[in-house]
Amino acid sequence: MTSKKESNSAATTHAKVDWKPGTMIYPVPAVMVSLGDTPEEYNIITVSWTGTVCTNPAMCYISVRPERHSYEILKRTGEFVINLTTKDLAYATDWCGVKSGRDHNKFEAMKLTPAPATVVKAPVIAESPLNIECRVTQIIPLGSHDMFLAEVVNVRADEQYIHPETGTFELHRSDLLAYSHGQYYTLGTKIGRFGHSVEKKKKKTITKK
Repeated sequence: MTSKKESNSAATTHAKVDWKPGTMIYPVPAVMVSLGDTPEEYNIITVSWTGTVCTNPAMCYISVRPERHSYEILKRTGEFVINLTTKDLAYATDWCGVKSGRDHNKFEAMKLTPAPATVVKAPVIAESPLNIECRVTQIIPLGSHDMFLAEVVNVRADEQYIHPETGTFELHRSDLLAYSHGQYYTLGTKIGRFGHSVEKKKKKTITKK
């Protein structure tokens, strides 16, 4: 039986404070979304409100404030590319999030390469290890942000992260970037893999001499 003293100690260790409701699901990706039909309007917007919503069909979303410069381009073209970011792209990722495409050509300013996508008209960022081409299926007004729900129509992967023998895409080698409560981080040490908690341990084979 737990003593009253031990119980109070545990309660103190895990003491909680209440905050007003907010978006505190961290860490999240910090991605650069590229968009635009023509080179003259190509733009990049940094987004953290993004994620997967469905496997089949493959679907994802980004949420964008209506006052952002990219909002009207997204609404008109209905296409965009989610470009995953890395440690080497950390500065550009942040800069493209605080500067407006109304005032800057972000590709030129950050020395990023707009490369042709395979399916959509929006460009991919060549320096990104993974480019997810998306086509908008629905725009959902939510309040401060509108959600652009989209179907993934193609994925482009950087060949340098594909294992030459197994064909496995080793995305972890790219030093992916994550965002947590106002700070950027690279991913830490691998501590497991999907399903490891229920894997059966291999029996050791004893060889008789």
